[in-house]
Amino acid sequence: MPVKTFPPEQHPFGPAVGRLINEFAALPGIGRKSAERLANYIISATTPEAMRLAEAIREVKQSIRRCTICFNLTDQELCTVCADSRRDRTLVCVVEQPRDVTILENTGVFQGTYHVLGGRLSPLEGIGPSDLTIEALQQRVRRDGVREIIMATNPTLEGDGTALFISNLLEESGVQITRLARGIATGSVLEFANKEMLSDALRGRQSF
Repeated sequence: MPVKTFPPEQHPFGPAVGRLINEFAALPGIGRKSAERLANYIISATTPEAMRLAEAIREVKQSIRRCTICFNLTDQELCTVCADSRRDRTLVCVVEQPRDVTILENTGVFQGTYHVLGGRLSPLEGIGPSDLTIEALQQRVRRDGVREIIMATNPTLEGDGTALFISNLLEESGVQITRLARGIATGSVLEFANKEMLSDALRGRQSF
């Protein structure tokens, strides 16, 4: 659904405030009223406070990149997980988005590495295999001697379809493919699962 915006010049406080509200309203999960509250906060903040926010946004856009191995977000060539020599590189957990890595790491039970797809297959949205990091995952399996792939895509129609597509691609590679136990309800997303549910799902993973 397109974001409802208004001509900035029509805002009673002037076009600068109107543009700021429109930018906030374009953020996911932010409605028009929330955007106006955020804009009012910025207006009321001191100049140093507002500039710290602007500087944080500038810095993150300039410094954050994708890990060259797993495609997680990092400010270095490798993310902290891939750079950790104690992690099991033959065990790879495949997730849709970088936020899923953070959520699974918070369980404290997984000692392998990750692979971030950058989304999930969705033909209706025009997202195909070439739009994800599936080919890079295949290369990792061949290059790094991966013994097990844990499919941790979200238990939705698109997530399950993505997991099935990848498992079919890797079928002849000899790698074991498992999935998170279904303690996570079908149709839900990892973001809304609690720590205990995710811990049980990781420990109780099943063959795909």
